[in-house]
Amino acid sequence: MFPKNYETVFILTPVLSDAQMKDAVDKFRKVLTDNGAELIHEENMGLRKLAYTIQHKNTGYYQLFEFKAPGTIVEKLNTEYLRDERIIRFLTTALDKHAVDYNERKRNGLVGKKKQQTENAGEAK
Repeated sequence: MFPKNYETVFILTPVLSDAQMKDAVDKFRKVLTDNGAELIHEENMGLRKLAYTIQHKNTGYYQLFEFKAPGTIVEKLNTEYLRDERIIRFLTTALDKHAVDYNERKRNGLVGKKKQQTENAGEAK
């Protein structure tokens, strides 16, 4: 089975220490790599306010992984999320070619630059 591009975001409970949070992130990184995933990008989004209360909590630590892997990994990853009480929410999505392109441009700092460049060109006249 050929690999597809995926993006997974999970929210950790805010009561964790920095060491516990790092341990949880390392655990899920290991789940991905042990099952043949190639990590493309990871981003710690930090502590953010939740849109609504989850398990009596208003904030959570957000973590994102973008990876390339066979489709069978998603089920294993979701099972690990459900077994871990530190995870309060998670979402894994398959990325189409447009999303992959957008993420690549975003990592390279090109998202939102076109508008600024045209504004700067207009000021130079």
